[in-house]
Amino acid sequence: MSKADAFTQAGKTAVLQNIHGTMQFLQRFPPFNQMEQAHLAYLVEQCQLRFYSQGESIIKPGDGPVEHFYIVKQGRIVGERPHTAKGGTQTVFEITTGECFPLAALLGERATRTEHLAGEDTFCLQLNKPAFIKLFSLSDCFRNFALRCVSSLLDQVNQQVQQKAVETLGTQYSLNSRLGELAMRHPVTCSPFTPLREAVTLMHEQQVGSIVVVDDAKAPLGIFTLRDLRQVVADGISDFSQSIDRHMTQAPFALTPEHSAFDAAIAMTQRHIAHVCLVKDQRLCGVVSERDLFSLQRVDLVHLARTIRTAARVENLVTIRGEIGQLVERMLAHGASSTQITHIITLLNDHTVCRVIELTLAERGDPGVPFSWLCFGSEGRREQTLHTDQDNGILFEARDAAHAAEIRGKLLPLAQQINQSLALCGFTLCKGNIMAGNPELCLSRAEWARRFAAFIREATPENLLGSSIYFDLRVVWGEEQACQQLRQGILAQVGDNRLFQRMMAENALRNRPPVGRFREFVLSRKGNDKATLDLKVQGLTPFVDGARLLALANGIEANNTLERLQQLVAREVIDPLDGAAYEEAYHFIQQTRMQQHQLQTRSNLPYSNRVDPESLNHLDRRILRESLRQAQRLQASLALRYQL
Repeated sequence: MSKADAFTQAGKTAVLQNIHGTMQFLQRFPPFNQMEQAHLAYLVEQCQLRFYSQGESIIKPGDGPVEHFYIVKQGRIVGERPHTAKGGTQTVFEITTGECFPLAALLGERATRTEHLAGEDTFCLQLNKPAFIKLFSLSDCFRNFALRCVSSLLDQVNQQVQQKAVETLGTQYSLNSRLGELAMRHPVTCSPFTPLREAVTLMHEQQVGSIVVVDDAKAPLGIFTLRDLRQVVADGISDFSQSIDRHMTQAPFALTPEHSAFDAAIAMTQRHIAHVCLVKDQRLCGVVSERDLFSLQRVDLVHLARTIRTAARVENLVTIRGEIGQLVERMLAHGASSTQITHIITLLNDHTVCRVIELTLAERGDPGVPFSWLCFGSEGRREQTLHTDQDNGILFEARDAAHAAEIRGKLLPLAQQINQSLALCGFTLCKGNIMAGNPELCLSRAEWARRFAAFIREATPENLLGSSIYFDLRVVWGEEQACQQLRQGILAQVGDNRLFQRMMAENALRNRPPVGRFREFVLSRKGNDKATLDLKVQGLTPFVDGARLLALANGIEANNTLERLQQLVAREVIDPLDGAAYEEAYHFIQQTRMQQHQLQTRSNLPYSNRVDPESLNHLDRRILRESLRQAQRLQASLALRYQL
């Protein structure tokens, strides 16, 4: 072999070794670890390795439309934007080993909105735009990641969780099963003129607990169930030749075959029903019963709700509390989302509160005064976890101050007993005494309205804190109209008061997400404990506070954080891509928090919202960091909007 040939062969070997090493490096990180080998090899072959010294600009807004895709091989990239109000620049994100940029700008064929600088001496793999476009078309995995980024990473986490559940429990446990897959048999139907005897005979022959009454076009008019049959017998009706339309439940609740088992379980729990009709193109196509959900083990939810609402004593409710914890444990194990779980916890908590109130009224007697039981904070937003304290109040109507004082005297003893009973059921007494048994929170509608108006008129630190608790109010038990009027009053006053909005924005910037400029996370320690971060205060609260401010400022009535974000996107207050990113980030932080609580419960440790990022796997740690950066971005947008 000639010397030239030897050099050529050595060069080829070096190139192959370099390609192999780069592929091994990329296979440590999503989405590259999911890609087909041929597609990954194409990516590596088309890449160039570039070095950037500390402080060097890689891409900036003035460069025009982005022409390259970058993957950090070693080092750190920081993103900086001008600070409009204060001048200078602010760091809005950091990108470290295995991460890539700038996807949004590449896909949008535009300039980046952020200057990307080397935070230290950094090596990046650089892919030109034509190669990026080809890879985008070749690889479904890469395309999905590029389009959805954090969502794609979250999918990988959820798929891993669900796959483990499937391996041990089978697919029948999935909360996301389509109702069309559960309704395996044709629904049993009859016309509204069918004699009662004939309809019941048909139910018996078909071994079903319901028969759907339909018109000539197969649209459901009503439903007759075994519960209705018991009522017929209890009423002493002996003429079974009467037509069934006289005894059916009219306008039965319906979902589509595309809805999930979760949707059906929630509907059954909320509406106290055992059957859901499936309707497509206005025609009945199936019925899902509580028995069908039994195969999914979702009957726990329906059964629990019914057990709570029929509990004979408060002591019975105390024992049921443990069953709710077990249900949440199973749901987390089966890959349920944090949104589904908090929805269910809040729903069961609402049932518990209602039953405690009903049992207390039965024991003490009706005070003779109509009232509504209010909840605030996370319960008001329907975002409760198992570990929650009481934030509640009472709302009633009164003619004047003297009349209000008289009614308060009747309701306070009742409210105080309800608070104590709820504490027995696991709802911790509020340390700040934000409870209905507090005379300051047992108020007439006029008194609540004056209190809320004072919050908005005098934006002291105490009043701002109060608004962050009380403005997320809803009715758990009683009439809703007066509460609705209070909410509309709040929206009208906040919408007209730019100064109060600005003060709320300052308040919303207090809890900074713990992502630092020079390292992944900014951690703090208490005493000799290991340094950690607070998932609730530093992770969730920035989203909760930001969404509340923007919702109130824009006349949005929704209380729930995710619903607020969705409506803000619909009203074009928030960019759709930003809204989706905020939702995903909020969801992941809440999920991490709930998993942390479950681990603490299993280990008999006191629950805490603090987590050590090092205890998370690489993927979870990366998504947590990205999620906290989204909280930073939301806060940065508030600072810009209100010139802070």
